[in-house]
Amino acid sequence: MLRAIYPGSFDPVTFGHLDMIRRSGQIADELIVGVLNNKAKTPLFSVEERVRILEEVTKDLPNVKVMAFDGLLVEFAKQIGAKVIVRGLRAITDFEYELQMSQTNHKLEPEIETMFLTTSLEYSFLSSTTVKEVAAFGGDITQFVPELVVDKIEEKMKTKRRV
Repeated sequence: MLRAIYPGSFDPVTFGHLDMIRRSGQIADELIVGVLNNKAKTPLFSVEERVRILEEVTKDLPNVKVMAFDGLLVEFAKQIGAKVIVRGLRAITDFEYELQMSQTNHKLEPEIETMFLTTSLEYSFLSSTTVKEVAAFGGDITQFVPELVVDKIEEKMKTKRRV
């Protein structure tokens, strides 16, 4: 059985992420969506919120599980028995960074491989940062994220404006 992990911050999850999850889930017998709890950053959504959102938007994918983690990705992969790390590539600039991370991870845990998937063309420009910037200026993000995420971001933006 091939267990793979698709890690990220998913702050927020986008249609690009969901495309990668669906496609990775067709390759792996079991796909763990690993939600990074990066204590060095201040996310829009807490790790618990991101896990709940991802569980909701992937509920129709029976071989996908969502789990939070912190620390080294390869340690988490080893802990859950994942042999493959899936990473999405939007542009050549992504490749340079991801190649370095892949080589570092392989040095730390040689039995864990990294698989690169290029993003679908319609999502090649999309990032969580872009979504947050568009939302912060009142732009329409419905073409970038699921409806549930639109609602959650609107709630967060209203709360920020009141503070």
